[in-house]
Amino acid sequence: MSASASGTATGHVEQMLRQVTPGRYDAYEALLRALATPASGQVWMLLWQGQAGSPDAQWARMEVDGHGYAPCVTSPQELSASGWNRSYEVVDGLDAARVLYPGHYGLWLNPHAPGGGVGIPWLDLRRIATGLDRQPAGPLRLSEPVMDLSHFYALLAQHAHRTPVVRSLRRAWVQPAIGAPYLAIGLDLYDSSQPSVEAVRTMMQPCMSALPDGLPVSTVAMADDYDPVAMWLRANARPFYDRQAHAGAAPNQPGGYGYPPAGAAY
Repeated sequence: MSASASGTATGHVEQMLRQVTPGRYDAYEALLRALATPASGQVWMLLWQGQAGSPDAQWARMEVDGHGYAPCVTSPQELSASGWNRSYEVVDGLDAARVLYPGHYGLWLNPHAPGGGVGIPWLDLRRIATGLDRQPAGPLRLSEPVMDLSHFYALLAQHAHRTPVVRSLRRAWVQPAIGAPYLAIGLDLYDSSQPSVEAVRTMMQPCMSALPDGLPVSTVAMADDYDPVAMWLRANARPFYDRQAHAGAAPNQPGGYGYPPAGAAY
């Protein structure tokens, strides 16, 4: 994994980093926003080999609790304090996130600092790369919904059966670290073309009136290999609508992904 950029210290990420303490999810979100801001969200990536901008430049790697991270520092001062004696390159946090998350690598800020610095898991790098407001703030707590929404599910299953692009539907109750909990509907589609997306939107609209006022609902593509809600649904939730089962075939069983059981923190 490598990237190249140049820049100067702004201190924005470093300022936000100082505010992060256990349980301060608001401060952590502010740090993510700082990293997502071009130019002012720069980090100094430590190179294990090569020079900044060279084809063979390779970011250093580290492992914490079985998860991979790329270490970095937040300023020239922290670089000096780290004692790193190899090369480095300055990149926008947004660019680092785009490079790292597809390989399930996180970003670790100032690992040399007292307390070990702060790690940004790859799931949060994905939020940075794709837009923080588009994904719920973790850590997420996911479980089977307990609210009685049988009429909504029945109506949705009826409309799904009339929408040929839908293979199956799953559901989860999502409680983000920041923000209101919501009902997530997992969409397993035969294809993800624009006409299919429009067909699903048409399918959902008449069903929304069956929900209690003010209940937030979001959809998630089951084919998204990087979405934590989709991963939880594949591992833990049986479909409440399955086209094959409806036709008399045995329903597909969700595959095991090694994720926590229902109700566990995610």
